[in-house]
Amino acid sequence: MAFDEKGVLKLLADPATQRKAFEQIVVQYGEQLYWKIRRIVLVHEDADDVLQNSFVKAWVNLPDFRGQSKIATWLYRIAINESLDFLRKKKHLQGTSMDEAAGVAAMLLADEYFDGDQAQAILQEAIATLPDVQRTVFNLRYYDNMKYSEMSQMLKTSEGALKASYHHAVQKVTAYVNAHK
Repeated sequence: MAFDEKGVLKLLADPATQRKAFEQIVVQYGEQLYWKIRRIVLVHEDADDVLQNSFVKAWVNLPDFRGQSKIATWLYRIAINESLDFLRKKKHLQGTSMDEAAGVAAMLLADEYFDGDQAQAILQEAIATLPDVQRTVFNLRYYDNMKYSEMSQMLKTSEGALKASYHHAVQKVTAYVNAHK
């Protein structure tokens, strides 16, 4: 059965059916959000935690959602912000001197949830070297083929800044991959 966004929005507006509507949202968007988060935080367990926190935040902030954007856009914004917050907290706790990209390929190849090959692991390691915002923009554009206009809404920044971030990210990823061939 296709997801009926207008129908879900009506159910969300009624306190008696709000929980049922939110359950439909979780089922509809859970896997997509997981992979968006996973590409940012890299580790399966961390992605699960961030996904859960994202849905909790969405539930708590449900009264503020007015339906001015699509449900997906609203959820993606929450998930990306939660992912970036998670990374900032992780860096703060571990210290910024740690080279967090080192060993990402080995970690991914050992991860039972990763089904890629060595080249894919090196690509992920290259992406992990990017600053958080560049990594997010790269993932949204490269993997999700998201339009800059959508990203601009979601990340609350200009399309020009996003295009520049993506361009720099592509250059850095290309250089990293070429150096590790």
